[in-house]
Amino acid sequence: MAATNNWVAPVQRPIGYERRWWILGILCLSLFLVMMDNTILNVALPTLVRRLHATNTQLQWVTDAYVLVFAGLLLTAGSLSDRFGRRLALGFGLVVFGAGSLASAYSGSPDVLIATRAVMGLGAAFIMPATLSILTNVFPRQELSRAIGLWAGVSGLGIALGPVLGGLLLDHFWWGSIFLVNLPIVIVAVIAGRLLIPESKDPAAPPIDVAGFVLSIAGLGSLIYAIIQAPSSGWTDPLILTMFAAAAVLLAVFVWWELRIDHPMLNIHIFQNRGFTGAAVSVSLVYFAMLGAIFLLDGSLPHVSNDTGDDLPRDTGGGRRARAGHGARDEPGDRDGHELGSSRECRRWLCGE
Repeated sequence: MAATNNWVAPVQRPIGYERRWWILGILCLSLFLVMMDNTILNVALPTLVRRLHATNTQLQWVTDAYVLVFAGLLLTAGSLSDRFGRRLALGFGLVVFGAGSLASAYSGSPDVLIATRAVMGLGAAFIMPATLSILTNVFPRQELSRAIGLWAGVSGLGIALGPVLGGLLLDHFWWGSIFLVNLPIVIVAVIAGRLLIPESKDPAAPPIDVAGFVLSIAGLGSLIYAIIQAPSSGWTDPLILTMFAAAAVLLAVFVWWELRIDHPMLNIHIFQNRGFTGAAVSVSLVYFAMLGAIFLLDGSLPHVSNDTGDDLPRDTGGGRRARAGHGARDEPGDRDGHELGSSRECRRWLCGE
């Protein structure tokens, strides 16, 4: 009688499986850095008025240059990381982000600070998609939802803690410290990532979609620029209307091109899944509202109530920003910074009044 074959093939584990929780810690640390810098600068805006003599428009671009480059290059950077290596993309993004942080800390003018913040946005665009790609590559399917939940939670934590950490640093150090605080995190993440994270690529990486890259960057860049600049220039300004029209045309051509080629950078058909599309739209709206609210409320609540901020906790961004604006009310360069939080200024930013 033939013997029964009870041999069972061993379970195939992802590369780096044994170190997966350490790797998740590195990825969450990197993501925390990226998300925190969306909001940490807000509390320092009145200080930038005094130290760098920045105008309201320059303050807006100091904040938004980071977001503009980050969002405009996110899709392209994610595609490049899948093709050339996710660990390589993460390391490259961290190094660029650290260099931009160092340059931002010692910027001598608003224009230089705007440029260095854009460099930080370039680094962030490579960091964020690489963290998620690496996560999905080292965790097995049964643990993936828990890992992604932790990853997403750290993302929200970074946004929420940005103003708090910024206010704490400004209470004890100079304004450049809100950028220098990034450097130790970058160094730790680069070294630990090099030692622990395995390199991975998409084995079926398609040819580079150069036209898709150009169209996505130009379309998203035009759209984000128009949204950022419209409150200052006016929603009916010819340049703003032109940028919105250009964004609509470029993004429509991008969709048409991605549907037409055999190896698209973005598979448009995935949006036919209602669950995916609904979740993507919901998350986008939540982050859009949250980031806008944090930026305005961080300084507007104390100013609108004519409060000095002395009764607020000293380690909160709102308290620090209120005291900065109140204490420098009579200084020549602080008018724009103080009025940034007023109800009139908020209406001007939102409605173009």
